Amino acid sequence: MNRNTKITLFAVIGLLILGMAFFPKIRSIFSTEKPQTENRGRSPRGGSGAGREQLSVTAMIIQPQVLRSDLYIARGVLLPEEEVDLTFETSGKITHIYFKEGSFVNQGELLAKVNDAPLQAELRKLQAQLPLAQDRVYRQGTLLEKDAISQETYQTVATELEKLRADIDLIESRIAQTELRAPFSGVIGLRQVSVGAYASPSVVVSKLTKISPLKLEFSMNENQVSHIPPGTRITFTVANDLTIYEAEVYAVESQLDPKTLTLKARARYENPNGKLKPGISASIQTLIREIPDAIVIPSISSITELGRDIVYVYRNGVAQEVEITKGYRTASSVQVLSGLSAGDTLLTTGVMQLRNGLPVKISELISNPTE
Repeated sequence: MNRNTKITLFAVIGLLILGMAFFPKIRSIFSTEKPQTENRGRSPRGGSGAGREQLSVTAMIIQPQVLRSDLYIARGVLLPEEEVDLTFETSGKITHIYFKEGSFVNQGELLAKVNDAPLQAELRKLQAQLPLAQDRVYRQGTLLEKDAISQETYQTVATELEKLRADIDLIESRIAQTELRAPFSGVIGLRQVSVGAYASPSVVVSKLTKISPLKLEFSMNENQVSHIPPGTRITFTVANDLTIYEAEVYAVESQLDPKTLTLKARARYENPNGKLKPGISASIQTLIREIPDAIVIPSISSITELGRDIVYVYRNGVAQEVEITKGYRTASSVQVLSGLSAGDTLLTTGVMQLRNGLPVKISELISNPTE
């Protein structure tokens, strides 16, 4: 090793020794100490929350209310109480039509008639024989009392009289079949025949409809059957009418439809003055259940954590975690069965940021949004 190399080596070693000796002082000069700052992050759940900034939230004071649940909505159709195609019981030429189309007719009112002239003639013939037959029975009865004739002779003429009366009744019944009468009171439709046409039991003269009351038919699933028994009051509306009508369920089908898995039910609407017409559809509503004095909160104010349902209430300036038991639920609210009481101040916003003991500031006290 030559002389220059030795000098260089000793110089490098000397610099290293000096660097190691003065390194702590140099580091203290050129390095800057980071100031300690308060950890403003979230502390583990259940911490005291000391030193944290207040979280601004909205809240509501819980008050009991009536919870109306399971508002059943369905579509139905209005049906006539009674409806029948009017036809004659016998065949013949139509001689008279007495009704006016679209008018109201009373039960038993004569609507139309077919030719009964042959029957009327037969009736008069039989009726003409009636006095003579009655007189014959009277005379034979007088003779029987005097034992002038036998009981058999008297019985023969008495039987002839009864046969004549039966023939008269038969002809009168056939004449009645030539008359078309209203089987019940209702509105008669358009006539399908004219005077002079040949009528038979297969020819429909018109349609008779009883429109007061009306039947409202609708379907419901098997879970709703127990909540809508006969006697349940329902409300319904029809298109282009703001009126809310009331009806009462009077019958429910006994067997589930295997295709639709529903049961048909019918309600009766009195339909005063015949305002509503059969055949129109209706929107049906019925309140299946009503819970008085229920504790109801917005769904967004509760969270589920580790299998528990919890909410936060305001107590002494901080958020207090409360475990609740839920009951009936809707799209926007939930019933609380336990955990909350009337008068508690429920925190409704910032729920995901809340922790037990976190200082909070109520920026707005809102009314119950579930009402």
